Amino acid sequence: MVAVGDNDWGQCDVEDWMDITQVTAGYYHTVGLQSDGTVVAAGWNDDGQCDVTEWMSIAQVAAGYYHTVGLKSDGTLVAVGDNSEGQCDVGSWTDVVQIAAGGSHTVGLKSDGTAVAAGWNDDEQCDVTDWMSIAQVAAGRYHTVGLKSDGTVVAVGQHDDEQCNVGSWMAITQVAAGGYHTVGRATDGSVVAMGNSNFGKCDVGDWAAISRVAAGGHHTAGLRSDGTVVAVGWNDYGQCDVSDWTDII
Repeated sequence: MVAVGDNDWGQCDVEDWMDITQVTAGYYHTVGLQSDGTVVAAGWNDDGQCDVTEWMSIAQVAAGYYHTVGLKSDGTLVAVGDNSEGQCDVGSWTDVVQIAAGGSHTVGLKSDGTAVAAGWNDDEQCDVTDWMSIAQVAAGRYHTVGLKSDGTVVAVGQHDDEQCNVGSWMAITQVAAGGYHTVGRATDGSVVAMGNSNFGKCDVGDWAAISRVAAGGHHTAGLRSDGTVVAVGWNDYGQCDVSDWTDII
C-alpha cells in the first residue's frame, strides 16, 4: 500500500498492510480488505469507524465520511461508525452485490439490478427505489450515482453544482462520486466529469488509457492501464502527488 495526503489522524499509515485486495478512503480514515476476508483500518476513530477487526467473510468495503460498511460474501452487510442519520442501518439488507458510502448515507446494489439506500436524505440522495438495470452505484457527499447496464448514468441528490447532470453520458463503464462532482470512465479509456470544478478537479478531458477512476472531496484520480496514476484537484495536503507511483492495481 502507498498513500499520500493529510495524515493528521494516521490515515496514511498503511505501509505495513499486507495481502490487501481493495481499499477505500473516508474523510479521515482508510480501510483495507485483506485476501482472507478480514479488514484493517487506520485513522480517526472517534465514531468507531475503524472498529472492523472482528469482521470476517467480507467481500467489499466502503468508507463514508465517518462510517464504514462491509459487504459480506453472503450478500448481507455490516457497518460501524457514526449512525446519526441511520447510515449504518443496513443489517436487514440481503442479496447485495456492491456497496457505496457517501457523506452520511449508504447505498447498495442488489443482484436484480435495483438499489437500496439508508441515511441522510435531505437532498433526496436516497431516492433510488425506482432505479432498475443498475450495474454500479457510487455515493458522493450529498448525491448518489448509478451506472446502468446500457452504459448510461442516473443520479439523485444535491444538484447545486450540476453534479447530477449526467443524463447525456453514454458508453460509461465506471462511475465515481466526490464531494460535489461526478466522474465517469468511458469505454475508450477517456474520462468525463460534471459538477463543482474548484481546484480543477473536473479537468480530466485530456486523460486517456484510464482503467479506473476515483473521486475525493475536492480531487480526482485515474489509474492508467500501465499501472501509473494521474490526479487533479486540491493538493494542499499532497493528495495529488502520485506521479511517481507505479504498478498500482
